[in-house]
Amino acid sequence: MAENGYAKPVLVATDWLAEHLNDSNVVVSEVDENPDLYDEGHIPGAVKLHWREDLQDPVERDLVEKDEFERLMARRGIGNETTLVVYGDKNNWFAAYAYWYLKIYGHDDVRILDGGRQKWIDEGRELTTDVPQVDSASYSARERDESIRAYRDAVRQTIDDEGQALVDVRSPQEFSGDLIAPPGYEQEGAQRAGHIPSAASIPWASAVRDDGTFKSAEELRDLYGGKGVTGDKAVTAYCRIGERSAHTWFVLRELLGYENVRNYDGSWTEWGNLVGVPIEKGS
Repeated sequence: MAENGYAKPVLVATDWLAEHLNDSNVVVSEVDENPDLYDEGHIPGAVKLHWREDLQDPVERDLVEKDEFERLMARRGIGNETTLVVYGDKNNWFAAYAYWYLKIYGHDDVRILDGGRQKWIDEGRELTTDVPQVDSASYSARERDESIRAYRDAVRQTIDDEGQALVDVRSPQEFSGDLIAPPGYEQEGAQRAGHIPSAASIPWASAVRDDGTFKSAEELRDLYGGKGVTGDKAVTAYCRIGERSAHTWFVLRELLGYENVRNYDGSWTEWGNLVGVPIEKGS
């Protein structure tokens, strides 16, 4: 397991995963922004989860219901006692989103592959286009843990509250209001640009090294603490659609051990369209 002083053993290194791919209690899942990447080649034995098609309700912008989630896990061969290792592209944005999502429904043993898909490829490790044939499992989810999810009314109450910290994990250009979507991405419907007042700008990528692996706990504490985001505060992270902020949520809650961290998955796609909410521009 990856170490570096983290609060919880929630990362696995590529070496560890290579040694445990055939363990009966380990399931690996690739969660990408682009679903075609899995078909082009994935870690042997990995099952596919798509953040939108599998994990989001097709009508409401929300999580799938508990019974549908149970069926999804069972079809992927994931049981309640399974050690589930998730990884993906974009430095694990959507793997972190899946991790957060799985914790909402109470899966105990979830890990993220440190460095994700790209690190595995950079090390010359095997990829395959074979889709694994898995035996269906039995899965029973818990009721949703709403303590790790933020909604817009609660986010509004964090503004200028000294006991709370709001973290905008988007790019500096999005934070300042120069862009509504990150460079190279289509705009996803927000009508206004800028950031939520009192939010600290700490881009998600500040938490990782050039190879996509997470920085040490000491480096991360310095990064967030230097912006006033400390473990004694209730912290809410947001981005555009909730995937980059899930990455920061993972860093703060799982790697640093902050006790009260929530992901605002409505994020800027919601806030940038709300009538009457405050928005600031500039750095």
